[in-house]
Amino acid sequence: MPTPPSQKTVLLIGASRGLGFAMAEESLKRGCRVIATGRASSADRLFHLAERFPDSLEVETVDITLPQQIDALHERLSDRRIDLLFVNAGVKNSDRETIADVSTDEFIRVMVTNALSPMRVIEAFEDLVPPTGTLGVMSSGQGSLANNTNGHYDVYRGSKAALNMFMRSFAARHEGDPRTFLLMAPGWVRTEMGGPEARLTIEESIPALLNTIEACAGRTGLHYLDYLGRTVPW
Repeated sequence: MPTPPSQKTVLLIGASRGLGFAMAEESLKRGCRVIATGRASSADRLFHLAERFPDSLEVETVDITLPQQIDALHERLSDRRIDLLFVNAGVKNSDRETIADVSTDEFIRVMVTNALSPMRVIEAFEDLVPPTGTLGVMSSGQGSLANNTNGHYDVYRGSKAALNMFMRSFAARHEGDPRTFLLMAPGWVRTEMGGPEARLTIEESIPALLNTIEACAGRTGLHYLDYLGRTVPW
């Protein structure tokens, strides 16, 4: 079904659970047309959500750590206009592991998932985002160098700091681009990844995060913001 001219199209990468799923559901409630992705092994919740929103949710399966799957998804969506491209991808290693403890394989897994793969998606799909559009990735306050005053979560912090740097390089290479580039920090949220001790509920974080994304539309350049729209120090 064609998208009405006034209806925004949102492509959410990594929306099968947690914050990404909440973003998909909230975007649908706000009247957007949503293309939401998950890995083939974890997309069941999205397919159930599509039963509630059959006219406005499309579900695609992709593993963004596999470049050939990114390319295949781009080919399937190559004729689409994406008003908001947002990549929500994140894993972490054991909270107890320092940079001295982590295995090379585990370090690579976290870095490829959290930093390299999101940027591959941004690079591959940015041609579908018009001059009025927004490209964003889910960063973290833990990616801030200035805010790291107590250590811990070394590898996760490093992966998000790397993502921030890669996105900053992308923005620098696109100087003068009228589009909005966002690094979003959702806060410490009670999800499977955030854990039961986290300060925020999904309901406190995600609607506010989407409000911030909407408020930034038309603001050119790169912005590193938390869910309430406050600037996060680099």
